[in-house]
Amino acid sequence: MEKIDFSTLTIRSAAEALRGGSYTSVSLVGALLEAVRQRNPALNAYLWIDEEDALAQAAAADAARAAGSNGALLGVPLAIKDNISVAGQPCGCASRILEGYRAPFDATVIGRLRAAGALFVGRTNMDEFAMGSTTENSAYGPTTFNPAKPGYVPGGSSGGSAAAVAGGVAVGALGTDTGGSIRQPAAYCGCVGLRPSYGRISRYGAVACASSLDQIGPLTHDVRDTALLLGIMAGADPRDVISQDQPVPDYVAACDGGIRGMRLGLPREYFSGDVHPEVAARVREYAGLCRGMGAEIVDVSLPHTQCAIATYYIIMTAEISANLARYDGIRYGRRGEGVTTTQDLYGKTRGQFLGREAKRRILMGTYFLSSGNYEAYYMRGLKARTLIRRDFDQVFETCDALLTPVAPRPAFPCGTAEDDPQAFYLDIFTVPAGLAGACAISVPAGATAEGQPIGLQVVAPAFAEERLLRIAAACEAAGRRTEGQS
Repeated sequence: MEKIDFSTLTIRSAAEALRGGSYTSVSLVGALLEAVRQRNPALNAYLWIDEEDALAQAAAADAARAAGSNGALLGVPLAIKDNISVAGQPCGCASRILEGYRAPFDATVIGRLRAAGALFVGRTNMDEFAMGSTTENSAYGPTTFNPAKPGYVPGGSSGGSAAAVAGGVAVGALGTDTGGSIRQPAAYCGCVGLRPSYGRISRYGAVACASSLDQIGPLTHDVRDTALLLGIMAGADPRDVISQDQPVPDYVAACDGGIRGMRLGLPREYFSGDVHPEVAARVREYAGLCRGMGAEIVDVSLPHTQCAIATYYIIMTAEISANLARYDGIRYGRRGEGVTTTQDLYGKTRGQFLGREAKRRILMGTYFLSSGNYEAYYMRGLKARTLIRRDFDQVFETCDALLTPVAPRPAFPCGTAEDDPQAFYLDIFTVPAGLAGACAISVPAGATAEGQPIGLQVVAPAFAEERLLRIAAACEAAGRRTEGQS
């Protein structure tokens, strides 16, 4: 068998090679494990891999194929963010407070992928409890090596998944997105990352960060791989109260639809202020490519964008405060040492085993929910969120989708976030879509002169993933043609 280049191997190519007998799942997983042994010490993209179990899963897949099974993902290995439950595997959210915990059940998305034949080989690094934009807030060491730009952050909180895909140690991966935690690392690392509509994919089995915002989604080498995984994972689930019973079309087929006749908007608020000039130029260049493919490009406005960050950090931290209250040394996770009173139980457990960013956000959220502040902050935040959602609803009455930057600037050097809080907290272009419940995707859009990847964000109305993927696939194809000519 020829050496496999996992930095370019797509899920579809791997599945086709397995079906055609070019290699077995055991040989594929064996090659992947060798790549992990060589590269992960520098990446720190994986927190946990059980090689014996991974090879056992692969052998079972080969036996199933020999017996006549032929699932869409049969024998294909995937990497899973450390906050999504896989039965029998650790699910620690990169936090000391859940050290030693193993999930007793599969998340709904894992069950659906497993039914399609997928294998789950390892747990990827993340910011603790999905709180962060750099993957430097992990209790087990940062993912500090961006495969596309060594020495620069891979983004977060799903930075381990993005780095694994871009770094050639995963065929595909899952992440979660609350305010941009799939799209931003995908942009920084140069891969594709999708945030589905709120309610499109079940959250059952994903550890809650901010429940009104969290979504599970894929990170892959190309748009069609993302479409494939979305089609398998999407659909109603009675175990998740926000899961919607919406039709699940053939997303892979949608990628061939083209964009002729579509109206695509450029929100003026996303091109002002401190946007890096090369980022803005690339997005406008891709808008020009879309015009060349028959789309109409129009300027639009989302006037309440300026409220998005404040709104997000009020709502998100309030929900974090409520969700993380369960980590108290009684019901979940580890218990603090030297506990003698109830106050000790809470204080020492959370003080000893939660990281700085988790504590910071819990304190912020508790403040916003406290007596006297609830109306002044939290209720106002909910009202502002309604205004942001209305902005998107109104724009989508005249546009099919939006084209925007993913992040105001490319990835920045590791270890510098604390010196520049704006770089750490201002996910200004990814947060609004999440607040509105829309679907959004990050597609590679070239790089800066210094080689840092740039991401193009496409945003579409809720449950319009079919349209979103058509646009994303067209942009991806046009970009590849352009890059090939340059």
